[in-house]
Amino acid sequence: MAVLCTGSVAVDHIMVYHGRFRDVILPDRIHMLNVSFHVPQLRRSFGGCAANIAYHLRLLGEDPIVLAAVGGDDFDAYAAWLDRHGIRRDHIVGLAGEATAGAYITTDLEDNQIIGFHPGAMDRAHEVGLERVKEPIEVAIVSPNGKRAMLELARELKRRRLPTVIDPGQGLPLFERDELVELLDGAAVYVVNDYEWSLTLSRSALGEEDVLRRVGAVLVTRGEKGSTLRCGPSSVDIPVVPAARVVDPTGCGDAYRAAFLYGLRRGLALETCAKMGSLMGSLKVAEAGTQSVRIGLAEFRARYAQAFGSELP
Repeated sequence: MAVLCTGSVAVDHIMVYHGRFRDVILPDRIHMLNVSFHVPQLRRSFGGCAANIAYHLRLLGEDPIVLAAVGGDDFDAYAAWLDRHGIRRDHIVGLAGEATAGAYITTDLEDNQIIGFHPGAMDRAHEVGLERVKEPIEVAIVSPNGKRAMLELARELKRRRLPTVIDPGQGLPLFERDELVELLDGAAVYVVNDYEWSLTLSRSALGEEDVLRRVGAVLVTRGEKGSTLRCGPSSVDIPVVPAARVVDPTGCGDAYRAAFLYGLRRGLALETCAKMGSLMGSLKVAEAGTQSVRIGLAEFRARYAQAFGSELP
C-alpha cells in the first residue's frame, strides 16, 4: 500500500533577503506598503508541496504516489529530475495550454517568507481525480493545490475512510467558513504552522476545542520553537532538532510532513511521527533548495536516536 501525496508540483524561485522584514515593514504603514528588498541570492529549484513531500518519503524508502497537474509543455526538465531520484510520475498529468505552477519566494534571516505564487495548471488539478489511482492507498495528504481539487479530494478520501492528513498551507485563505469546516471534519490530522492555526480559528469561527472535536489530532509547527501536537485534551510539545547550520527554511514544512506520514503509515504513535518530522525539517533547513536532503533510512534512524535518546520502533 502507498502514501498518496496530492497537491502542487511547482518550480521555486527562491530569494534570500539578508535582513529582517520587521526592520523594514512598518506596522503602522501596512495600509500603504511600498517596499523593495535587495536579494543578492536567487536560486531556481524544483518544488511544490506534493513533490517535496514525495521526495523526502522516497529518501526513507517509500514509493509514494504523486497526484497532480502540471504544464503540458514545460515539464521535461522536472520530469527528468523526478526520474533521476526514483519518484514515479504516473499520476502527474500534463495539461495542454497551461504552465507548471511557479513560486516566487523571498526569505529573511528569521525564516519569515513572502511568497508570490502563479498556479498555472494547478488551478485545474480537479481534472486529475482520485479515480486515476487504482492501487491501494494506506494514508493520504491533501496539501496546497487548486481549491476545488483540495475540497473534492478531501471529500472522497474521507468518504473512503482513508486516514487523511489535511494540510491547507498557503491555500488556507481560499476557503470560506463552511468549506474550511468541511476540510476539518473527519481529518485524521490537521497540520498547519502557527500563523495558519490562528487563521484557521478566525476563518472557521470555531474555538480550539471545537476544532479538536472534529479532527483526530492537530499539529501546529512553530519553526525554531518546535511544534505542538494536540489530540483531544492532551497536548505535547515537540522539541526542535537543532540544525547543523541554517541555510534555507523553504520546504521545511514539507520535509516535516513527509517524515510524519512515514511514521503514520507504520502505525507509530503520533508523538513519534512528529519527532520524526522535526528531525527531517532540521535536515532540510541545513540545505539549499526544497529537494536537497541526502539521507537514507538507516542514517535517519541513527540521527533520530541521537536527537531523542530512543530508537525508532
